Amino acid sequence: MNTLDWETEMQDLEAAEDFFAFFEVPFDPHVVCVNRLHILQRFHDSLSMAPLPSESVPRFAAPAALLAAAHQDFVDSTPSREKIFRVFQNTPNQPAFVPLAALAPKP
Repeated sequence: MNTLDWETEMQDLEAAEDFFAFFEVPFDPHVVCVNRLHILQRFHDSLSMAPLPSESVPRFAAPAALLAAAHQDFVDSTPSREKIFRVFQNTPNQPAFVPLAALAPKP
């Protein structure tokens, strides 16, 4: 695989398993099946925050390590504990507020 343009090639990936195969990262199929969106979102967030090296091999190794770390987060924890998505970020004693206008049908 040409690692110089992995970012371009990564755009064609669809399933979480495709990302693991592309970066050659071993994974637990059950963990991925249950937490695929959480893992991919954690991977995306990590990619956007991490400075990636400019060399081709380390540049490929860095995102592979971030994907492995995202997977490991959900081996060791749960989505509600990791709070990746906004639905998990609400505090339990704070009622959710939905404005009445949001419930009205769209014209």
